[in-house]
Amino acid sequence: MKKQSDLSRLFAYAGKYKYLTVASWILSALSALLALLPFLCIWRILRAVLEAAPDYGRADISGDGWAAVGFALLSMAVYIAALMCSHLAAFRVQANIRSTAMRHIVTLPMGFLDSFGSGRARKIVNESSEATESYLAHQLPDRCGALATPVGLLAMLLFFDWRLGLLSLIPVAAAFLIMATMTGARMRQKMTEYQNALEQMSNEAVEYVRGIPVVKTFGQSVFSFRRFKGAIDQYEKWAIAYTKEMRLPMMFYTVTINGVFAVLIAAALVITGGQKAEPEFLLNLLFYIIITPVITVTLNKMMYASENEMIVHDALERIDTILEQKPLPEPERGEKPAGNAVSLRDVSFRYPGAERDALTHVSMEIGAGEHVALVGPSGSGKTTLASLIARFFDVSGGAVRIGGTDVRNMRREELMNTVSFVFQDSRLIKGSILDNVRMARPQASEREVEEALRRAQCGDILDKLPDGIHTVIGSEGVYLSGGEQQRIAIARVMLRNAPILILDEATAFADPDNERRVQEAFRILSEEKTVIMIAHRLTTVTGADRIFVLRDGELCETGSHGELVAADGYYARSWEEYHRAANWKVRGADKITLRNGE
Repeated sequence: MKKQSDLSRLFAYAGKYKYLTVASWILSALSALLALLPFLCIWRILRAVLEAAPDYGRADISGDGWAAVGFALLSMAVYIAALMCSHLAAFRVQANIRSTAMRHIVTLPMGFLDSFGSGRARKIVNESSEATESYLAHQLPDRCGALATPVGLLAMLLFFDWRLGLLSLIPVAAAFLIMATMTGARMRQKMTEYQNALEQMSNEAVEYVRGIPVVKTFGQSVFSFRRFKGAIDQYEKWAIAYTKEMRLPMMFYTVTINGVFAVLIAAALVITGGQKAEPEFLLNLLFYIIITPVITVTLNKMMYASENEMIVHDALERIDTILEQKPLPEPERGEKPAGNAVSLRDVSFRYPGAERDALTHVSMEIGAGEHVALVGPSGSGKTTLASLIARFFDVSGGAVRIGGTDVRNMRREELMNTVSFVFQDSRLIKGSILDNVRMARPQASEREVEEALRRAQCGDILDKLPDGIHTVIGSEGVYLSGGEQQRIAIARVMLRNAPILILDEATAFADPDNERRVQEAFRILSEEKTVIMIAHRLTTVTGADRIFVLRDGELCETGSHGELVAADGYYARSWEEYHRAANWKVRGADKITLRNGE
């Protein structure tokens, strides 16, 4: 199948607005031709002045002067009309690209942004679409004008004095050859490398900003984030190397396109043989010297248009990296679960690009209404297992069933209404508290939202906010702590009231007061629900009906807290180490003397 050209793809995003793009090209070309007419008027003015010499007062130049002004204003008006057409189409294309990409991202698995990189995705959606806007709104119309200008110039240059006209085209041809060395396939490769470097820096910058609290807490420097620093160093190395490589071609190009007048002056000396020039020849020479800067402007527009064309090509390819990601398949007729029991049968899973499985042949049964916990060292597969139950990804092998129904046979909406997930880091949008909670059930009334907030122990939060549930989070002076955001996220889950609840280390970063409130909210939320809790602190799972212990992606132990402590296994050793650490004291601490009264 023949691949669409970049322009065809942009037209597809433009829809009916593509006709405005075509109109902008025509108007821009017309504007460029009209912009040449004032130079004809200037030539007529120069002729009248030379003919009147030395009595310059006899020269009648007012008519041609006003005509030059009129043509210049008309050219400007036509060009403004061209830009209005191109901008309307460009904004539509930019908006459609962004909405298409975002609608597609919404259909992708929940784990997509974790593996792809949220900073990378943000840069592609925002900056790649912006690149197409600049190209359609400015570069394409300017390019059409730049193509029309040489046609008019060629006719004018050859009409007055073909010798000077041809000589003025020699630097133009040389500039084109130099431009070709800077805008060919190698330049396209360089543009791709440039965008890759920016994309990598953007992605690492997001991760760095997220980790700033850790850096400050432990007094570390930027060198603690070696990947971020490495991305900056890589970009620096690329930019310096590219600048050095383009230095000579760009210098020769700039000298060539700005030196047309020098060629003309040298040619005039040769043609006249050092003798007094005829008035007609002098008139044409002056005209060519005045009009040749138009050639410089035209060539620069063409060069930058070629460069931006490569940027747009790269931008569309990056958009494709998102659009080519496949959403999880949806059944035509979804099945409904018969209950809230969760079953994993011989489940294995491997992340894309990984060398080994994150989970290997895991089987477990979780009864309806049962409260279970997943524990194990970091990287053991706890969050991965929970993500498979919520179908953030599809299993590589085996099956996950809810109420006897394979999650792959459930419609997306049905699964979301069945399973709620409370993340370790709360995810709130910049909107009112009402909007944030109502995301779980858009048709919910304010009264229902207030009830969910009350049950989630958010009363103290609403009391201190100026507009209650209508307060916009993130607006000037309105900030919430991590624990407070967590409680609002819990209110959202309460409003949805799904029968299966997954808690991913949900109190990891809460202070003692917030943790108490969060735990109370969880107690209310967990009533009559199947609860799957992921935890690192073993004290939070002692009351669970059953505990599943994972190590290296495999299920190694199962039982209640008492059963696992009694057994000689990983959980028992971890429990013993936890208590040893909790009871640890600095020997001789009572003998430590602080100096200077500290």
